Amino acid sequence: MSALNPSSAALRVALLAFTALAYAPDVAVTAVAGELPAVASRQRAEKKSFTDGEIVDGFLKTAFGAEYHLAGRVDRIRKFDGPVRVYAESDRADRKAQLARVVADIGKRVQHLDIAMIDSNEAANVRVKLVRDRDLFRTLTSFYGAEKAREIRSSLDPQCLSGFRKNDNFEIEHSDVILTVDNGDFTFLDCAYEELLQSLGPINDTASVPWTMFNDNVSMGYFDVYDQYILNLLYDPRIKAGMTVTEVKAVLPTVLADVRSWVKQVNDLKD
Repeated sequence: MSALNPSSAALRVALLAFTALAYAPDVAVTAVAGELPAVASRQRAEKKSFTDGEIVDGFLKTAFGAEYHLAGRVDRIRKFDGPVRVYAESDRADRKAQLARVVADIGKRVQHLDIAMIDSNEAANVRVKLVRDRDLFRTLTSFYGAEKAREIRSSLDPQCLSGFRKNDNFEIEHSDVILTVDNGDFTFLDCAYEELLQSLGPINDTASVPWTMFNDNVSMGYFDVYDQYILNLLYDPRIKAGMTVTEVKAVLPTVLADVRSWVKQVNDLKD
């Protein structure tokens, strides 16, 4: 069944985020992202100290709006309001194992997010479809229809993408993620982190924030500190689905203080 169906009331609002990445040669599948030289070098150079203004700016720019949307309002907070269960559809056991580690890492680093992999598609509210690069357009067509798939391919040429549907309260009900499996480990991990995180709500890419993976000019391959701030702000219970920018700004100072403490703890950051 298509993830997006504008004629259905349950799917009246749908949002998509896309990542177009340069081809990366295949390397041996590794146990964790940190074992990849491309990831390790980025971690060594990572900026980990940010002002309140820098964090808030990135949060507002990614949690509101949408890089590409089909219908509905994008001026409210969108997030899951309950456990997130991820199902991977693939015959590639190695990529499924990598995806499971990505999901576990996200769960470890976002304090108020209950996220885990499951083996049942029926019980999942995030479905990840792992496909070969040559099958990507066919998969897009099956999800979104031929006309929309051609539009996506011609304008964005993505190697991975995500989208979600939400209800009238702006609570995300279901997300779909498509990842290609044969463009190398770094590309796979970079896509997996970005698209899974965007499927949780911060779906607006921005070129004006240089530290976030939600910038098409930035490739990380891991869950960086800056984006941990964004996701922890979004999933703090005081930030609720449906909030406006004004409502969010009213609670952000208190929320950010608590989020700073958590991100510092989980990453063993120094003062």
